[in-house]
Amino acid sequence: MLSKKEIVCPENLLRCAKSKGVVKAVIVNAGKTVVMESVKQAVDSNLIEPVFVGDKTIINKCASDLKWDISKYQVINETDENSTAPIGAKLASENKVKIIVKGHIHTDVLMKAVLKRDLNLIGKKRLSHVWHMTLDKNDKPFIITDGALNVLPKLETKMHILKNSVDFAKRIGIQRPKVSLLSATEEVLESVPSSLEAHEITKRAKSEGIEADVFGPLAFDNSVSEKAAEIKRIKNAVAGKTDILLVPNVEAGNALVKMMIHFMGACAAGVVVGGKVPVVITSRADDTQARLASMAAAVVAL
Repeated sequence: MLSKKEIVCPENLLRCAKSKGVVKAVIVNAGKTVVMESVKQAVDSNLIEPVFVGDKTIINKCASDLKWDISKYQVINETDENSTAPIGAKLASENKVKIIVKGHIHTDVLMKAVLKRDLNLIGKKRLSHVWHMTLDKNDKPFIITDGALNVLPKLETKMHILKNSVDFAKRIGIQRPKVSLLSATEEVLESVPSSLEAHEITKRAKSEGIEADVFGPLAFDNSVSEKAAEIKRIKNAVAGKTDILLVPNVEAGNALVKMMIHFMGACAAGVVVGGKVPVVITSRADDTQARLASMAAAVVAL
């Protein structure tokens, strides 16, 4: 059942990122071949100028293995993995880099450094994570949020997640995104808390004038399938035409993304948005194409 399809970085996302010009990015704990290879691809695609943080000996060895001359790029030597994150966050705080890229480091360690108040990397908006999902090189993107950062977000946090994802969608060219608020049902039921929240968010999105079509609750099938929506006689601007799927909790989003990756061969470009700088958060199991796509998504999110 697991897909043997080769994961490919989408051309439309790369084109969108390239239009922004080359941006400076810090690679936090860069000393791993898969990390260095994806960074090389991003450099070759004219997306980023890297600043490497990590064990200099290992970083140079990885570059040598890839036959990549990195002598013109800054390498900050730090042999302690957990100490690389504060260095990267400080560079972003001082406007020396525009993007933070997770290398071979735990997400919680990196985000703890980013969230330090004295660095002013977060403002009034709540940080959230978006996944830009595609199957083929020229596939229409499908955005899933938040399946990586906010574990069990309350209604106010979901409003931030909604606004962040709508802003990201507009940056990739979706002028009026269609947002489905995912639940296990399309009915508003007291026994299903996510359906109640989805109904409330739908009303608030309209009253606050968010420039998107927002509707919920919707189940997954009638979010993405016009046929399923038609059979269930669900008629609204979002049903069957979803651009953004706002999930009720991190488990739902994470499971959906991982199923698309492993069962469908999807390319998952993941980035944390809503702060002063985008933060590329990839799984240590991600391949180079997904990492390249994530860096492209971060450039777009600037």
